[in-house]
Amino acid sequence: MAKKTTFGSSARSRRKRMRKKIEVRKQEFRFHGLSLEEMQNLTIEELMPMLPSRPRRTLKRGLTPRQYKLMNDVAEANEGDVIKTHCRDMIILPSFIGHRIDVHNGNEFQRIDIKPNMVGHYLGEFAITRKKVKHTGPGVGATRSSKYMPLK
Repeated sequence: MAKKTTFGSSARSRRKRMRKKIEVRKQEFRFHGLSLEEMQNLTIEELMPMLPSRPRRTLKRGLTPRQYKLMNDVAEANEGDVIKTHCRDMIILPSFIGHRIDVHNGNEFQRIDIKPNMVGHYLGEFAITRKKVKHTGPGVGATRSSKYMPLK
């Protein structure tokens, strides 16, 4: 008869011990080795080498008047204020962190809370312009079988 081998404990007690061992640590955000405060003190010229090529090229060419207006609105706004804009091609800068921006998606304004990991992305990436397709029942002309509609 084969002996039943045990490794000292049941699976349940091992899981319980593992849960106790796991410590939940809140890791501080770092952007290319810089803390949040250091990142917010950067100028655009100092930030540019840290960004991917497309945002870096956009900033190198200079901002449009609409983008400058949005930057000024963000600078003048308080933390809780909501800023409305149609400027979807604006790159999220460190000075935007903590602000709420309503970005127009072609139909309505979508609220975006700017977080540190959004730096370097465009505002339009977070205001989706397309909705999920919602199909209903078969309509007129869908198929041959759907042309018959019961009266009840």
